[in-house]
Amino acid sequence: MDKYGHILVAVDYSHHCRIVAEKARQLASLHQAKLSLLHVLDNIPMPQMQYGTIIPLDELSDNTLLEAEKTRLIELGKDLGISKDNCQLVWGMPKREITLFADRKDVDLIVVGSHGRHGIALLLGSTANAVLHHAHCDVLSVRLKD
Repeated sequence: MDKYGHILVAVDYSHHCRIVAEKARQLASLHQAKLSLLHVLDNIPMPQMQYGTIIPLDELSDNTLLEAEKTRLIELGKDLGISKDNCQLVWGMPKREITLFADRKDVDLIVVGSHGRHGIALLLGSTANAVLHHAHCDVLSVRLKD
């Protein structure tokens, strides 16, 4: 097996993201690879709201929202020993932006989390499935249990 030189872990801040990120950190250590952390900003769900309101997040959003997202990502990176220079926020659709980022940064392996999907969720697809089918590099899908 060839060694990986650059591993990308895509995180979504779910309660499982640390499991996925730790798996990527272990692989990066094993392969002595650069490890990058990516979070794709699309919308911020606000579950504490009565109706589950979603706040659109874009370039014109309140700076405090963006700063909170940056801080969260940098803190996760720090916990994993990833420098803040290798922690990236990008805007867009996660399914698309993860593979574009990997192409631009010469990533050898993308690590994403995946839940087992059934029924309609399987038909609609998932971010992990889209990354798997569109990436130009290896993809490790870490099975997550609810």
